[in-house]
Parts: sequence; C-alpha cells; structure tokens
Amino acid sequence: MPVAGVDVGSLTAEVVLLDKGEIMHYVIIPTGANSKTAAEKAMDKALEEMGLTRASLKYVVATGYGRVSIDFADKRITEITCHGQGAYYLNPGVRTVIDIGGQDSKVIRLNDKGKVLDFAMNDKCAAGTGRFLEVMAQALEVELDGLAELSDQAQNTVSISSMCTVFAESEVVSLIARGLPREDIARGLHQSIADRTAGMVHRIGLEEAVMITGGVAKNTAVVRALNEKLKTDLIVPEEPQIAGALGAALLAAEEIKS
Repeated sequence: MPVAGVDVGSLTAEVVLLDKGEIMHYVIIPTGANSKTAAEKAMDKALEEMGLTRASLKYVVATGYGRVSIDFADKRITEITCHGQGAYYLNPGVRTVIDIGGQDSKVIRLNDKGKVLDFAMNDKCAAGTGRFLEVMAQALEVELDGLAELSDQAQNTVSISSMCTVFAESEVVSLIARGLPREDIARGLHQSIADRTAGMVHRIGLEEAVMITGGVAKNTAVVRALNEKLKTDLIVPEEPQIAGALGAALLAAEEIKS
C-alpha cells in the first residue's frame, strides 16, 4: 500500500505519494491563510489525480511548520530530518543540504547513511528567503520569475547593506530613486542572499556534494551566486520543492516496516 508525506510551509504545501520506494505522484499548492486547509487540499488533490482515497494510504507523516495542524497524519517529524532524508534519496552522494524556503532557510550536514549530523537554521526572519525575493521583485517592478533574468543583465553589482526584508526594500527603493540600474540592484540582492547562506554553511562546515532544495532553488541567479561563493557546483533536483514531503513519505515507509 502507498504512503504519503505532507510538508506544509509558509508559502506552499507539498504532498508526495510513495509506493515500494518509488515516487508515485506529487502536488504543490499555495498554503494560503490556513495550513490545515492547505494540507487537506494538497492531499485530496494528490489522491484524486491518482484515483486513490485516504483509505488507500497505509501511513502518513507530516512535516514543516504547519505539521502540528495536520490531524490526519499518523506521525509528525521535524523538517530537518525530512529534508535530509529527501535530499539523500534524490542523490545518495549528498553530504550538505541547503534548503531555502518561503520564510526560513536551513543548512543540513548528512553522513553517508543520510542521517543528520548537524544543522544551522534561520527561522527568526525572512531574510534571504522566498518571501524576501518576492518583496524585492515588487520593489524592482518585475515578476518574481523574471528576477534572475534581470540579474543576468547586470554589468555591475550594487551592494545591499541590509538583509532585513523591510529595510532592504527601503534601500532598494532608494537605490532606484538615485538612478542605479535595476539589473545591478538585482544582482546585489542575489549576492547578499549567497553571502548570508554561505555564512550558515561555513558555521557547520562544507562537505561535498552539496544540494539546494526549496522554492528559491528555482532561481538560477541565487544558485549561480552560491556556486561562486562556495566554489562548488550545487546539485539542483528536478523539483527542488518536494524534498521535505519526500523525506516525510520515506519515513512513513520506514514506519510500516518496523
């Protein structure tokens, strides 16, 4: 029987269905105002698209900041453990995982079995996260998906002194008013995220191979800036947003074996 992992974050909710160690299906939807409702919708959508029902599932593990509100889960497990498991499944050579989500970021060190050795986490503010990029894109009057492309057009890098989302937004508005090129500002923003993230990586020690997960992994400018800062080539999964839900599903599968 299949199992499921549910990861409810601040901006998106993901469900992964797993059967016999293989990914059957996954969905990603916006979390919206209610994490419990988002989890219900994501699960129902995943099951409906596969022609399954809740009764079809043998075990469900929930993770993410909204995990406590998911009452249909059989177990709730921290996102650190789940992201580590998911990344290791996607590439067993991974030893360092950088996860940049909607409103937090984390760096996780793994051993050769995929177990967590150490981690660093920023969950106190939205600095350097998906929400940070959303606000900066609005300030630059560009779609979020176009922020990396704008950065690619830069001839120079404008240094951004603040990583606080509110102060950085004011700084960007001021820089635009001074006539500085938007593309140079965009590159500076991506560089500031790389600098902050690299600091977290160095706190726990960099060991290759390194994978980046979370929605921000889809921003090629962030990935490139991190590659340069860390002097490595980050592994970007085909769908980097499902690592947490995938890890939760893998742990669900372990539960029914024990």
